[in-house]
Amino acid sequence: MEGNKKKKKSISSFSILFIILIIIFIVSKFLDGQTFAPVVPKGAEEAVSAVVGADLPTLVMAPYNGFVDAIDISIFVLVLGGFLGLVTATGALDAGIQRLVKNSKGKEVFLIVVLMTLFSIGGSTYGMAEETVAFYAIVTSAMVAAGFDSLVAVGTICLGAGAGVLGSTVNPFATSVAVDALRGAGYESDWGIILPIGVILWLTTLVICIYFVVKYAKKVQRDKGSTLLSLQEQEDMEREFGSHTEKELEFTGKHKAVLLVFAFTFVVMVISLIPWPDLGVTIFDGWTSVLTGTSFGEWYFAELAMWFLIMGIIIAIIGGMSESEIVDNFVAGSADILSVVLIIIVSRAVSVLMQNTHIDALILDRASNALSGTNTIVFVIGSYALYLFLSFLIPSTSGLATVSIPVMGALAANLNMSPEVMIMIFCGGCGLINLVTPTSGVVMGGLQMARVNYTTWVKFVTKPMVLIGVVNVVILCASMLIF
Repeated sequence: MEGNKKKKKSISSFSILFIILIIIFIVSKFLDGQTFAPVVPKGAEEAVSAVVGADLPTLVMAPYNGFVDAIDISIFVLVLGGFLGLVTATGALDAGIQRLVKNSKGKEVFLIVVLMTLFSIGGSTYGMAEETVAFYAIVTSAMVAAGFDSLVAVGTICLGAGAGVLGSTVNPFATSVAVDALRGAGYESDWGIILPIGVILWLTTLVICIYFVVKYAKKVQRDKGSTLLSLQEQEDMEREFGSHTEKELEFTGKHKAVLLVFAFTFVVMVISLIPWPDLGVTIFDGWTSVLTGTSFGEWYFAELAMWFLIMGIIIAIIGGMSESEIVDNFVAGSADILSVVLIIIVSRAVSVLMQNTHIDALILDRASNALSGTNTIVFVIGSYALYLFLSFLIPSTSGLATVSIPVMGALAANLNMSPEVMIMIFCGGCGLINLVTPTSGVVMGGLQMARVNYTTWVKFVTKPMVLIGVVNVVILCASMLIF
């Protein structure tokens, strides 16, 4: 069954990212001095209007500057690793996953559908992306124990949350930032146009993603030889996540208490990240700031890191650990997840280098000029393709919206087209490419957590991405013609 699988090492995620860094460095040299029309944010007096060729120190310092830029999520992920190390040391996670799989016998596929739907809701409402890193360990363990492979877990999390981000409705890091950027350019947006298109993009993409993940999961469950994982990846999967299937574990009252606190920790995380003030909800005002000084709806990685630290200590106490055991298990858990932090840092270095050289602004200027005067269908397709490319260079939705929407939204309005649809073109293109781009710390970090090679993920996700892209373009073209 495994005879056709080659035991080979694919190029590492780190190597892929460093190659991209070097390519950007070389391209910036060739484009040095190329001028463009700069986007000047409100309150800014001047802006660089030409590409700046990167020198050697800029390239060398890019990873360090990427670390500085990503310090908040890096600390969160390290603390998360320590938290998971404490939970794992109690034995509750292994016993709980075994009980979950046993109780869901014959309904494992339903578990995939439910999880993908929940992740997509988080993606559409508050831009759940980096936060998904917290779920890879437990979901991968559960999927492997259920008879699937680690690729099913990555698909469940990455495509689930990604479908929601692609069809962002009230996502403060995508639609809200884009609306604000468009307002800064002098154009007000109609949420009555944005929300329906977002819902349609979200649900159609989710259905496509669920179909492909479930289809693959069923095939792997029937025949382990049909997995896309290489032999090396299968060995890594068994070593990291296969312990839940080895023997019957006792599920004690202490385990139940640990898992209740564990679940409560994640519930609070989700609730704290939803932008309640933007939704006009005031129930969480004031009293939820007691612990961190910041109310729910305004929490981010700093608050989350300290929340997981506190809850990890509480779980360790429930588990009966001594002071030295708490420290040792926390440090060991952080060490296990260090590679994910390093991946995020190098991924962010690519974005930092792009911003420093202004290649992104040059591409945006040239593309907007090329799209002027085209018909509606060509304009939508060209804009969507532009955002696919720009999102590869700038995986941050908020950063890309701030840079591009004043240009592309204004261009749409000047051509008597809907700037609101342009916002959803941005969401669609950015959401699609962020399912696979190696410059995204979310993608690369998640793959590292699940021990899946980047090339394997690309092989799995190519077909659904093509179908999603076609469906997206049809919906967006129809929307632009209607509005």
